[in-house]
Amino acid sequence: MVISNIEASESFYSKVLGREPNDRPMNALVQWRGYSNAGIQLFKDAAKVGNITMTIVVSDIEQTKLFLKDRFPVLGQTQQEEYGKIFQLSDPDGNNLTFAEPPKDSDK
Repeated sequence: MVISNIEASESFYSKVLGREPNDRPMNALVQWRGYSNAGIQLFKDAAKVGNITMTIVVSDIEQTKLFLKDRFPVLGQTQQEEYGKIFQLSDPDGNNLTFAEPPKDSDK
């Protein structure tokens, strides 16, 4: 995710992910590892902020919202779509986080 303020974004994503980052290998980079086969990195690049979307696939959208509601009092509404359920949350730079729960009864 491209961000403008390392400290503010680190705090935001630590709340979203439920833990502090694994490391900070450079002044302009913070990263979390250990999410299935993926990791999440924050890069400081003020020229590109606000134009990024990241989707986090979850097994239970309502449990995810319960986890986040104390940290973020205003969460997007859950939408039921053909491809599953989603809700969205914006980070401090206006980047979009989409949380997605795939349909339980198909391989869509």
